[in-house]
Amino acid sequence: MRNCIAPTTLLLLLVAVSTWAAPSAFVTVSPQKYFVDKVSGGQVPVSIMVAPGANPHTYEPKPRQMAELAKAKIYFTIGDSFDQTWLPRIMGANPGMTVVHTAEGIAKIPMLEEHHHDETGPTAAPGAVDPHGEESSHDTQEKHAHDGKHQEEHHAEDGQGTLDPHIWLDPALVKIQVGHIRDGLSGIDPEHAAAYAENAVSFERELDALDREIRSILAPIPQERRTFLVFHPSWGYFAKAYGLTQAAIEVEGKEPSPRDMARIIAMGKESGAKVVFVQPQFSEKSAAVIARQIGATVVRLDPLAEDWDGNMRRAAQAFADALK
Repeated sequence: MRNCIAPTTLLLLLVAVSTWAAPSAFVTVSPQKYFVDKVSGGQVPVSIMVAPGANPHTYEPKPRQMAELAKAKIYFTIGDSFDQTWLPRIMGANPGMTVVHTAEGIAKIPMLEEHHHDETGPTAAPGAVDPHGEESSHDTQEKHAHDGKHQEEHHAEDGQGTLDPHIWLDPALVKIQVGHIRDGLSGIDPEHAAAYAENAVSFERELDALDREIRSILAPIPQERRTFLVFHPSWGYFAKAYGLTQAAIEVEGKEPSPRDMARIIAMGKESGAKVVFVQPQFSEKSAAVIARQIGATVVRLDPLAEDWDGNMRRAAQAFADALK
């Protein structure tokens, strides 16, 4: 007679199997998922807090997301306005979860730098690293919210306004984030630390190759034509890394005033801008008005696209085509 498993025991076994999973992670925005997938080799399930296509400045987590977050092992912040608003509540939903501040050690630039023609340099967190310049010493990353808060808060000092959170748009800055992701995953899953380290090294090589490719794409743009016009100033780190200048229509979620509109239209005509770049998370109304006034076209470019490497190549080509 064959051994039989009682229905109740079988049900318990099925539940146990179905609920087992690898350490789960949350990230704030879509590009971070790409980075975590690269470092984990796709072995760590990753959920995105700010849904693709949503505006990070106004997004509120859904109850379903908060329920899933309560079971997550690790959360990777990016240091944007969403994290600043919601991180305390996120930690409250899962006090035992590891929080990794991937922006730690990065010298952030003000979003208003070009808008205000500020002559001072970018504000840097203590021990921050400018990957295109000199590196200063910094302490080992602490994975607690209060340690990252100083670097993620809004800065109004010296008229610089809010610091730009779009640190994923420069491959050199992504390499810093990769180090934090590697260490974070290794901390919660030390059994696979060697694999995470190997994957991180491989990804860093890919980032170096991508950086060379982007420089090659942008190299033909003449020096006098390296200013591009955007609605929301998301591309400051990309511009800084590749010798471009970003001119923004909107800053900090505010529509331009009539005076700003007149100034931007005059600047657009003077520079000969033929393209106004917009992103799907924001209204295109003001951008469309300015484009009509200066004889330019409106082109969509999403800094939050999940296919990060392909999007970086598309962005480089779009800027090259607009400025050549």
